[in-house]
This record gives sequence, C-alpha cells and structure tokens, in this order.
Amino acid sequence: MRILIVGGGVLGTQHAWQAVERGHEVLQLEREPEARGASVRNFGLVWVGGRAAGPELETAVRARELWERIGERVPALGFRPNGSLTVVRTDAELAVAEEVVAGPEAAERGFKLLDAKETRALNPALRGNFSGALWCERDAAVEPRTAQPALREALKASGRYRWLPGREVRNLTENGVVDDHGERHEGDVVVFCTGAWLGGLVREIAGEIPVRRVRLQMAQTEPLDEPLPTSVADGDSFRYYPAYRGAALDAMNEGQPQGEVAAQNAMQLLMVQRRDGSLTIGDTHEYAQPFTFDVTEDSYEHLAEVAGALLGRPLPKIRRRWAGVYAQATDQAAVVHRERLSDNAFLVTGPGGRGMTCSPAIAEDTAKELGW
Repeated sequence: MRILIVGGGVLGTQHAWQAVERGHEVLQLEREPEARGASVRNFGLVWVGGRAAGPELETAVRARELWERIGERVPALGFRPNGSLTVVRTDAELAVAEEVVAGPEAAERGFKLLDAKETRALNPALRGNFSGALWCERDAAVEPRTAQPALREALKASGRYRWLPGREVRNLTENGVVDDHGERHEGDVVVFCTGAWLGGLVREIAGEIPVRRVRLQMAQTEPLDEPLPTSVADGDSFRYYPAYRGAALDAMNEGQPQGEVAAQNAMQLLMVQRRDGSLTIGDTHEYAQPFTFDVTEDSYEHLAEVAGALLGRPLPKIRRRWAGVYAQATDQAAVVHRERLSDNAFLVTGPGGRGMTCSPAIAEDTAKELGW
C-alpha cells in the first residue's frame, strides 16, 4: 500500500512511522520547508499525570510506552523518562495533591506525594520555599525542535519513505493529491494531519469541523548552570489538567484564586530543561479569536517570577520568545478529531495540548482503524 501523509508535524510524522513499520510505502508532504507549527513550539513533554480518566489516560499511557520504544531506536529524539514534580506551596495546593494520590488511578499515573526534603533530593535545583511536590514517575520528555527530523532520518533508512517539503496540497483526487506545483502524487490512502491549518483545502473538503484553535506564549532561557533532573510544574497546573478535578480543586479555586496576570492569560508554569541546559517555560492560553498578533511582557514576567521562586534564584535570561497555535477538538471527551473525508482520505487533527504526548498512540489507532 502507498500512503500519502499531508503535514510534517509530530502527528503526521508519527502516522508515517506507523505506516512504514507496517511495511507500507509513504510519501509525506509539508507546505513549509520544515514543520513550524505547534509540533516545534511546545515543551516536548510526554505528560501522563494530568490526563483525564478514561480514553485520554489510556492513550497517554500507551503513547508513553511507544515513545520509549521509538526513543531506543532513535536516540536523537532525546527521549528521557525524567518524571515530573508539581510543586505545592500552599495548604490548598497540598490538599489537591493529597486527594489525587489517594485516588483510584494514582498507581497508573505513577503518583507519589513528596515532602520538601524528598522533593529537593529528587531535584536539587529546586531551592525555593515550598511544602512538597506531586511526583509523577510516568512523565517523560523529548526534544521538540529536533524530534521530526530525527524520526524522518530513521524512516528514510527503510527505503520506503520520502519527505517532500515546500508543497501545499491543493486538490484531493480519487487516487491521490495535487500540490501547488501542479505535481500529482498517487496513493491508496491520504491522511491529512494539518494541525491548526483548518482553512483552504481542509475547509473545502470537510467544511466546518468541531475543532477550535488555541494560542499560547512560551519562552526558552539561557542554559541553567546545573541539571534540572525532572520536569517542573506549579500549583496553577492543577487548574488546567482534568486529572486534578475534584472537591479539593474546587476549594482551591474558591479560596485561592489565581493572580490577575495568570487568570487573564489562563496560565500555568511548566518548565523543562533542554539538552543544552536551557529551560523551556510557559505557558498562556488564549481561546477567543481573532488572536492578538503580539506577545505580552507581563506573562513572561509572571513566568520568570514563579520559576525563580521554585528555583530559589533568578531564572536565567530569556533568549527566545514565541507564540504558537494548536488545534483542539471541541468535544472534551475526544482525544482527537478523526473523520473520513472521502473513500480514500481521512482527517486527523485537534489533539490540543495532548499532541506531543499522545501522537504515537493516535497514529497507532488510525493505522488499526484503517487496517494498515
């Protein structure tokens, strides 16, 4: 079977991986010279702990296993099972952590509640004042800026994979696609993994789909002069991830409202160290369109303040700032939006902030559903 993948981000590349693994020939097209969307503008987190119970958690756990297996074969992914610490600084945040550790899925998520001494023993770079942390041993990380090129190099070695960037698909035919150079590409199946690009041909074929776009702001610092052994989150992340919903979070939201800047920008702190020692930090969430076109400094000041408080010293200087947009299915129970566009074409989009985490398992599900 010859499979055409439209989209060069992590979701498209993982679909290419699944197809090649099953013995098929793959052509992957990307309209840019290299993926430039949400797939490279993220933390590189494989984030299991915060996922909603049910299909989302099952998908994340399976994806975590797939990332590890792929990482063993593709070391340039930078896969590392570093786990995460959600640091708690107030009694209300501690109550949320205690509630989820006592929950029925704590073992599946790899949860454990640590006191301040245990937290610092696990991550000595955290020297700020805090009560302890929620440890999630199942969480992991990869390098988002290099993950897709690393996977493609491994795919090329199969002899059954071709990467064709700088080609925007303009037409879907009965046996393939036509790109903006007028070149026809034939295939048995076409899978559109076009991310937040929901207009153009996607809208022409699919119409309005149940997917929304979300804008975020993030940054990368100069290298920290020591290892940050785990990924790190602050207590505001409890408000963002569905795994933490419950009576304790309700009480926290009522008795410990977010600060003005954090609330206005739907913020949490996530912090991951890159292989060069720098720190990726974020993020904000903007849901109402039209999105602003600039980045706001007060958000970065808030992130630096919170990160510095956990580190117990000023955050290294920010050297890169960016905004990004991802696609998120509006059905809260859906891990991704997947639909048939025609007899030979399918659309897979809208994983939201789960994209980097869940893409291997989403692609595996597509392969099984289509009988690859």
